[in-house]
Amino acid sequence: MKRLFDAYAYGAGPRENCWWDASHAVNPRAAVVQSARTDVAIIGAGFTGLSAALHLARAGISVTVLDAERIGWGASGRNGGFCCLGGGMLDDTALDRRFGRAGRVDFRRTELAAIQLVEGIIAEHSIKVDRHSIGETSLAHRLKDMAVLQAHAAAVDENYGVAHQIHSKVDLTRLGMAGPFHGGLTIEAGFGLNPRKYLFGLAQAAELAGARIFEDSAVTALTSRVDGWELRANGHKLRADRVILATNGYSSDDLPAWLSDRYLPSQSNVMVTRPLDEDELAAAGWTTDQMAYDTRNLLHYFRLTPDRRFLFGMRGGIITGAKAEERATARVRADFDAMFPAWRAVDTAYSWSGLVCLARDRLPFVGPVPERAGLWAGLCYHGNGVAMGSYSGALLARLVQGKMPDLPYTEALRIPLRRFGLGRLRRLAIPLAYAAYMIADR
Repeated sequence: MKRLFDAYAYGAGPRENCWWDASHAVNPRAAVVQSARTDVAIIGAGFTGLSAALHLARAGISVTVLDAERIGWGASGRNGGFCCLGGGMLDDTALDRRFGRAGRVDFRRTELAAIQLVEGIIAEHSIKVDRHSIGETSLAHRLKDMAVLQAHAAAVDENYGVAHQIHSKVDLTRLGMAGPFHGGLTIEAGFGLNPRKYLFGLAQAAELAGARIFEDSAVTALTSRVDGWELRANGHKLRADRVILATNGYSSDDLPAWLSDRYLPSQSNVMVTRPLDEDELAAAGWTTDQMAYDTRNLLHYFRLTPDRRFLFGMRGGIITGAKAEERATARVRADFDAMFPAWRAVDTAYSWSGLVCLARDRLPFVGPVPERAGLWAGLCYHGNGVAMGSYSGALLARLVQGKMPDLPYTEALRIPLRRFGLGRLRRLAIPLAYAAYMIADR
């Protein structure tokens, strides 16, 4: 594989202390041990790949999922568990400039449709995901950011058509969201969940519908043939009519070569405390199970889980390695202590990191890989893959069958990924962007 970061970023180190792994025990899947044929091969067993597998299998399509490690090894199994609006990084002004008002509203309604798709999957298959939170609350970390939230609130009806409320600082204290915040905006779309429970619920539903899922089966070659595609895994061949790439930030620049320079992985770090008792929660003034994030460009995201652990995440380091991981973890803890000083003595029982995936156009891509007949891809969710990744998989399941999706498939999702330039050196864009964001966040 030809990946952007060093081997540590893709190994066991960054996730060896991941709370989600400890929260839900599962049985491993078998590895590929013989050659086979399938209608559709999917590379990657995260939200996108498993959602695509479920929707394809339900349509009677033979589908095989291959993962280099195991289900949810990448960002899907180590994220913050926010099923929320998002997927891109363009604001309304930028969307209007590029797609017009109608295109902007289409994209915003697609964000909402992605949440609704996940809700439907969970309900239909009775997946126990520890759901909580009525939407999501954005918290102003500076007084001037209240004007930004108020402008955002004014567009909610047009963009999403859902209930929303502006909160003063006094309101936040009453609502159990005390902290160094000057107010907030709640949009009642989305919810928190345990991503591991959701992932394995997806996997089980897909397998019951007929999908085959293999772990420890890294695809080492992907070759176009007259009759479709040939994938190599564990020394065996898998022949497929069509292939879906669902590897997101854990992609390889040479599988296929088209991906090279068209996506940018970026680290995100998460920590989870031990369970907090009622006195500890009251001391910090955070007693709600509402999921929240602040208005920084390099934002913090946090929530109280149903078992009263506090999850706190932020963009991570810009280099990889064991020492760099320690430094990034320390920065997360320092920010946590600064925002919630009443919990300075609370143990952080779990901490880990993963790679989110960014696109040059700051939009997800879902569609055919240009000039590669039978090859499709869904990636670049900008840290919001629970909903948008699941939605991408459902779209791809229709597209690879040669059918127009019965879900909204807006223009903003169809634009093929553009190159960043600089090849492997594109990672140098991350520290430059972070420096600019830190200045803007003051």
